[in-house]
Amino acid sequence: MDLRQLPALNAIKAFEAAARHESFSRAADELFVTHGAVSHQIRALEAELAVTLFARDGKRVRLTDAGRRYASQVRAALMSLADATREIRAGDRDRRLVVSMLTSFAARWVTPRVGRFIEAHPQWDLELLSTNVLTDFARDDVDAVIRFGFGHYPGLHAELLLDEVFFPACSPNFRGGDLPKTPADLANVTLLRSDDELWRPWFDAAGLTTWPEPKRGVLYQDSSNLLQAALDGQGVALVRRSLAMHEVAAGRLVRLFDIDGPSPWQYYFLCPPRMMQTERVKAFRDWVFDEVARFRLLFEQACAEGPGKSPDAANALHVPL
Repeated sequence: MDLRQLPALNAIKAFEAAARHESFSRAADELFVTHGAVSHQIRALEAELAVTLFARDGKRVRLTDAGRRYASQVRAALMSLADATREIRAGDRDRRLVVSMLTSFAARWVTPRVGRFIEAHPQWDLELLSTNVLTDFARDDVDAVIRFGFGHYPGLHAELLLDEVFFPACSPNFRGGDLPKTPADLANVTLLRSDDELWRPWFDAAGLTTWPEPKRGVLYQDSSNLLQAALDGQGVALVRRSLAMHEVAAGRLVRLFDIDGPSPWQYYFLCPPRMMQTERVKAFRDWVFDEVARFRLLFEQACAEGPGKSPDAANALHVPL
């Protein structure tokens, strides 16, 4: 076959992602391009092949029979190409440890701690992928992931790493230090909002069963930005324990009340079963579970001692116990 007759690789990759998700928008997010770029590449591919690959129904798309057959063959070819690429890189690959995780968790939980892993294991080159895109281990060059989810991960080695709770927090200087004393006092302050951290379950836990979900004010899409807004004194945020711990321990953030809200999601350590046989993944797994144990102790100490009274907890984030 004349390889010059093959469609452009970018168009093939766009088609494979769109076929897998049956969504141009989700394919665009995965490939870090616009919805329009994916749509254009697929239309060009359809024109080149003289075949309709997707049926359009308004904003929704679904594979045609021809598209489904082509997607299966394209996916197999791309996986074969990925395997060949992985094999040729094998010399350096054994020294690389690639771990994927949520952007907010990487920034607020892993980054303050990861120096200890690097110091203990200089033989491996750690790559932290900060992304909210789900990992496909058959396609992506990733060894292990930490995911915030419901725990259903068929075919993978999956361990509960860290349970999560939500609680209100604000800067100690919010309103000049006149902080809410009771949950009912939140009626008179700005409540910061996020798509992930919903107030309604926490209201129920606090006995405020008639309070509706806040609808006004800035809506933060990223949990790390929500936390920063609270640190900057913009209002009271409902924060994740995992992301707020460092700031609570250092006294830069005050946990209000002693009431936790439930989280439907927890953090899980995941990898293909075969990767648990590798020294680099086992080492990272052991390190991150040790860090979780440290985290629990430090958080309990910081909350018990109160804001501004826990220098030992703050310092312990940076020195071995």
